Amino acid sequence: MPDWPIVQAHLAQAGVTVSDAAGARPVGGGDISAAWRLETADAQLFLKTGPASSYAMFSAEAEGLDELAAPGVIRVPAVVACAVEADTAFIALEWLELGRPTRDTEFRLGQQLAQLHQTTRDRFGWHRDNSIGLTPQKNDWAEDWVDFFREHRLRFQLQLAARNGFTGALQEQGVRLLKRLPVFFDGYEPQASLLHGDLWGGNWANCDGTPVIFDPAVYFGDRESDLAMTRLFGGFGTAFYQAYEAKAPLAPGHRQRCELYQLYHVLNHLNLFGSGYLSRAEAIIHALLQK
Repeated sequence: MPDWPIVQAHLAQAGVTVSDAAGARPVGGGDISAAWRLETADAQLFLKTGPASSYAMFSAEAEGLDELAAPGVIRVPAVVACAVEADTAFIALEWLELGRPTRDTEFRLGQQLAQLHQTTRDRFGWHRDNSIGLTPQKNDWAEDWVDFFREHRLRFQLQLAARNGFTGALQEQGVRLLKRLPVFFDGYEPQASLLHGDLWGGNWANCDGTPVIFDPAVYFGDRESDLAMTRLFGGFGTAFYQAYEAKAPLAPGHRQRCELYQLYHVLNHLNLFGSGYLSRAEAIIHALLQK
């Protein structure tokens, strides 16, 4: 349990009056951290709480949400407070009533994501590291996208997999793929677009007819990598893709790069959840090496 007086005190500093913190109700949505619905005198809040060691993850999430909100094109939960004291860390967001997606909200999300991706930088990365699930995600700035993706995404995950005992063919074929990476970018120079970074079906919803995205792993990178994640586990209908490509058509070769970008997330799932993802990772690498 979090230290509720600490949470209450920090919310008060943020201008939120909490009359009875003990009345917080646990809710779903906290696979990594404990999650709560908190009634305050001013509004309802969604809280994620954890030990002090969770603060880096929470603060990166808060900054990521602020980064995504800045262009003003896609709704994200507003950050109310994020703090750590003693052994309690937490992030407090506005409470949103989330519903099932509709074709209209899928279409609007596709349009809005295309607009979000028009927010660009002259380098790839972000001003700080964050996490993808519980895995650290390195975001050191880089001038070259292929170098960034090779070192901070694929090689990082492969090295982590080796430390987790996944050696053999995965590592041998993985090293071969790292060497061949430039082949997939012949004639294609991606821009450094603002990305959600972890856009699977569980990280967006319909909020009273408006698409809303949350739980980001923000950085500036190739926009195709956001789309690749949407295709990995489902949760996005044809209206979403039609709307996106009507606003921002994809370049030749994007289907092969989709598999490449999905590999990052499959490797991450291998490192987080174990050998159930090993054969899928090896199959993706094998297929890419044949192209």
